[in-house]
Amino acid sequence: MPARALDARALAALAANPGCRRRAILDGAGVDKAALADALGSPSAFGQSQFAFMRGNAFEARVKADGGAELLRLAHQRLDPGAEPPRQARVPDLTAAGPEGRAERTAMALREATAAGGWTLLDHPMLALEVAGSPAYLEPDAVAVHPDGSWTVVEIKSFPMLDGSADPAKVGAAARQAAVYVLALEDVAARIARDVPAQDDAPDGAPAPRVRHRVLLVCPKDFSNLPTASAVDVRKQRAVTARQLARLTRIQDIADTLPEGVCFSPELPAEELTAAVEAVPATYAPECLAACELAFHCRAHSRAQGAVTALGRSVRAELGGLTTVEDVLAAAHGEAGDPDDPAVAALRRAARLRAEALSGHQDALGGHPAHRDHAHGDHREAVCR
Repeated sequence: MPARALDARALAALAANPGCRRRAILDGAGVDKAALADALGSPSAFGQSQFAFMRGNAFEARVKADGGAELLRLAHQRLDPGAEPPRQARVPDLTAAGPEGRAERTAMALREATAAGGWTLLDHPMLALEVAGSPAYLEPDAVAVHPDGSWTVVEIKSFPMLDGSADPAKVGAAARQAAVYVLALEDVAARIARDVPAQDDAPDGAPAPRVRHRVLLVCPKDFSNLPTASAVDVRKQRAVTARQLARLTRIQDIADTLPEGVCFSPELPAEELTAAVEAVPATYAPECLAACELAFHCRAHSRAQGAVTALGRSVRAELGGLTTVEDVLAAAHGEAGDPDDPAVAALRRAARLRAEALSGHQDALGGHPAHRDHAHGDHREAVCR
């Protein structure tokens, strides 16, 4: 099966759930999770319509027309108004063989642009970032090099900015994606800073490479196809992503725990494929529904096991060592659990309060048996929640 390359969106989603070994190894192996979900009988709702894809490509081409003149004008206006205007910007050729070659060519272009000064636009550069012990190759929309030698990540999105502001959820997703590119650029800057002093042909007084933590988000203005831009500070997203990526278990360590012959090909029989997927532990949370193609499969499995993770990370954290719904109900009803455990004590207190509330409700209803049975069911459901 052809491997699917890791992109910044997948890395941002992986960093948001670093404890999920299933996603880590599937992404590291380049498995097509959408095809895998279809083969498992839990198809995902992910994907972009062909119309939206074509509209996004057309908007990006317009933004980058004439050597990126409009894009750099927006970068100058929003990020660096004190610098010289980008009248004659350079757009170097970044073609090379394979992702490794493109990453090296991008690093060379960044070094040359930093030393030369002036404005430079890198169109679809290739960046490398080590993730869980394996290299991931990332391709941002663009990187702008400022006259002072600093670098800015450019994200081009097709959702509109209405009256100067965009959908906060979409801006947040774009910021998390851009934070991954910032981390990868920082690795390139650190390598250039180490290599430049060792080169005899390095110009004197050349500016040191520096990655800006404010990225340029370019979107259509209002309901038109005209580009506008906003500077987005991604320092918080960068710090969170760096910390979460550092927590990822090495992919080789996960692979070493798998049985011999495990394969994730969607062409396998459903029973064999399901067994292979279940051989890797997953950490499901409701947030996965917005970030992972296997979320529906993992949710069904989590519900079948009665795992409290299906109720959300905050609920899971409050319940301590109680990992299943049955354990929670047993602890709440005094049938199991240590009374000194704060989670057990809180559950029993909640159960008592609920019982008292339902008792008062029953009195108001006149104690009708049907109402009593319904109230008892509500009580168990509320304790579970």
